[in-house]
Order: sequence, then C-alpha cells, then structure tokens
Amino acid sequence: MVPAVRTPRHLFALAIAVAAVACSNAPRANVPTPPASTTPTVATPSPTPTAAPSSSPAPAAAAIVRYVAIGASDTVGVGAADPATGSWPARLAAKLPAGATYLNLGVSGSLAAGAREQQLPKALEARPTVATVWLAVNDLNAGLGPGDYGMALRSIVTALVDRTDARIFVGNVPDLRAVPAYAGVDQAALAARIADYNLQIAALQRAYPARVVVVDLFTGSAVLVSSGTVAADGFHPSDAGYQLIADRFVAALRDAGVPLRA
Repeated sequence: MVPAVRTPRHLFALAIAVAAVACSNAPRANVPTPPASTTPTVATPSPTPTAAPSSSPAPAAAAIVRYVAIGASDTVGVGAADPATGSWPARLAAKLPAGATYLNLGVSGSLAAGAREQQLPKALEARPTVATVWLAVNDLNAGLGPGDYGMALRSIVTALVDRTDARIFVGNVPDLRAVPAYAGVDQAALAARIADYNLQIAALQRAYPARVVVVDLFTGSAVLVSSGTVAADGFHPSDAGYQLIADRFVAALRDAGVPLRA
C-alpha cells in the first residue's frame, strides 16, 4: 500500500498492518508520494497452504482449521523485519491449533477489485474454514468511491459465504490521520472518506451476521499508530504494529469460537 489519496479532481502520483455509489462524491485527500524505495514488491503466494507453526499443545479435540488471508502489503507483511513470520496473518497463524493450514495470498498494492480476480479463486480452492480480508487503504488512496469499493469487497465476501464454510473476518480502516505518510493530507476529507469506507465494511456483517465479523481497527487507532508501530517508510506497520493488529484479529477469532492456542 502506498498512499496517494486523490483530490475530488485529480489523483496524486503514487507493503497499514492496513466501494454505495451515492457516496462516491465524498471529498478526497491528497497524500505526498513516498520515495520510490519504499514501494513494496509483490508477494507471490505459495501454491499450497503451509502448516501453521506449532509452539504449544493444541486444545483437546480441536477442529481442523484451514486459514486463508486475503489482502495487500500489510497482509504480506511489508515493514516487518521478516514478513514471512512477522506479518499479522503469520502471527495469527501461530495461534492456530495443531494440524491447521495457513495460506497467505496477500499481494502488495492490491485493490479490492484486483484481489477479487487474483486472490479469491485461490482462496476458494483452499476451502478455508477461516478467512481474513483486509483491503481498503489502496482503494482509498486511489480515490475509489465508497460505493465502488464496497461492491468489490462485497463480491469477495459473498463468494466466500456462498462457496465455502468459512467464518470471515474483515478488518476495517484505522484512523490514518496519525500515520506519518498522511501528514500533508486534508485531515477532514481523509476522516470523512475513512468513515464512508467503514460504513461499507460494517454493512457486510449486517448482511451476513452468522458468517462475517468486522475486526475493529479504527477504535483505539492511537494505540495501533505511534512512533513505535510504524515502519521506517512512515506508512506500513512495524513488527510492533503488526503484533497489535494480530492481537485484534486473534481476539475476534476467539470471540467467534475459533479454536486457538493460548
């Protein structure tokens, strides 16, 4: 994810851990283009799920968990010292019971519509019992209207609901105003756009209350975003930031009854 939020008239030039048409006229904020050296590289997903790491005994009679993560650079783990183990999905996977599988399909720079085409088919093939979806900031930075963003995200979630048995955990948008890369942005316009996007995400839980859980990353954003939780690029989470994000997803999975290690 590289911030380049558009103004109502034009797009600023351009991996956190990150659309209803009537809302598409919400104001857009401008974000300075980060140095080219901070642009994340595309992660190539493993063709087959890997076994989740085992660090403590699994709960008795735990169900087999097949976990798939869909997302962008924050799902890849850009900003972590070792993205393969330091991303928030990898940290979550470390809590899965013995025998669980984990497949990270995240692609840096992905928008929701792109993830629908590139990541969703592989997610469906994996037959997940747990899926996480965190896609928003790249769409927001590209100036995509909330309605268009919401439709693309809904198509991913609806396919997972209709074609798998997965419980689906969808992260919302943190308050990006505290992220250094957004320091020069119109703060009121940015806040309004984040609110519009989060309304689209909240609607998914209302549409599929038995299957979809929204993971709230907006409330308490000040804890998630600080000098110690943002990477050197001023945009992606650091290792400390990824741990805090993972903690929120882990709590949501526990609350939903997904078997996890202590």
